[in-house]
Amino acid sequence: MMMNSSRIELYLDELFPDPKCELVYHCDYELLIAVVLSAQSTDKRVNLVTPVLFSKYCSLSALKHADLLDLEEIIRPVGSFHKKAKYVQEIARILDDEYQGSVPIDREVLESFPGVGRKTVNVFLSEFYHIPAIAVDTHVERVSKRLRLCYQKDDVRKIEQKLMKKFRKEVWARRHLQLVLFGRYHCKALKPECKNCKLADICRYPKK
Repeated sequence: MMMNSSRIELYLDELFPDPKCELVYHCDYELLIAVVLSAQSTDKRVNLVTPVLFSKYCSLSALKHADLLDLEEIIRPVGSFHKKAKYVQEIARILDDEYQGSVPIDREVLESFPGVGRKTVNVFLSEFYHIPAIAVDTHVERVSKRLRLCYQKDDVRKIEQKLMKKFRKEVWARRHLQLVLFGRYHCKALKPECKNCKLADICRYPKK
């Protein structure tokens, strides 16, 4: 009998043969900031905000010297805009002053930036530098728990560790994107599309 993880991988490949990050960006710092803004928000909302933000403040120098109230007004739609405006400005300052405008690859350095946690670093390193990583956001957590890839009680770090064991390292980035898209468009928090799902028989959700 095929292992559940193998079934899941086959179905994800069927649904999303060419998964891509849905955040819009043009350089390393734009991606990092976009991921920071996406916390407790959606890629769709972030993609409405970032074109305005990066066209008005088209460099790290411009961002670090931006009027904080103006930054807050621009990013208001993504929520928590008071905190996030400060994060954006401080990240721009650090990158411009200390790293010659380039986002470093070092995980510990990145996690020391304001508003940047492990999930953000995993998304950034995986997407921009193609470093194998699995970021556990709300979609990945929900799908992993429903599809029995982890226990209901597991926290995000434990889920990440289990997914890294279940999937080959060379496909971590791909699986992360597929799980995000599956959770976003199929295995939704409310009204998941269980009726048409080929994994319904192994899912916890219908048995509630």
